[in-house]
Amino acid sequence: MSIQQLPRTMGTLQVRTTEPMSAIVTPVRNALSEVTKDVMVRRVVTLSAQVDATIASERLIATLCSFFGALAVLLACIGLYGVLSYAVTQRTQEIGIRMALGATNSSIRWLAVRQSLAVVLAGIALGSVLALYSTRLISSFLYGLTPSDPLTIVFSAFLLVVVALLACYFPAMRATRVDPLTALRHE
Repeated sequence: MSIQQLPRTMGTLQVRTTEPMSAIVTPVRNALSEVTKDVMVRRVVTLSAQVDATIASERLIATLCSFFGALAVLLACIGLYGVLSYAVTQRTQEIGIRMALGATNSSIRWLAVRQSLAVVLAGIALGSVLALYSTRLISSFLYGLTPSDPLTIVFSAFLLVVVALLACYFPAMRATRVDPLTALRHE
């Protein structure tokens, strides 16, 4: 279609080619100058650059959401570590009694890990059910991800289990190093 048949308010001219952009710019400018002297080519942009400019705000929002989501996971892990570590530390006197009665270090650590892990697994199960139930509220905001994406759910649960294991293992290990008499006097 001739450029003279198009309205004067035309803002873009799109050329489909398999050639690189640098090889096609000069021939397109020459062809336009042969047809009319009224058209000036101000800038040449690839389609991918135009698409990137169009979705820049959505990409920024996605990046911010990812950052704040990662921050929320980090805060959840820190909170989980703090609560479980405190719970095991509070049991130092009980651990001292068990050690005085002949419990081994490995049995003490396993007891602390097992009891803390039971609470964490119950929380993960309840949280997963509630998350799957509330997915219809957020399904319209997800792009490229289903509301019940199994990989995301499994990864999140795995991360929380690992943090829970570390959160109760290290304090239990510290508590088993304490002399049973010192542990019995601990408040």
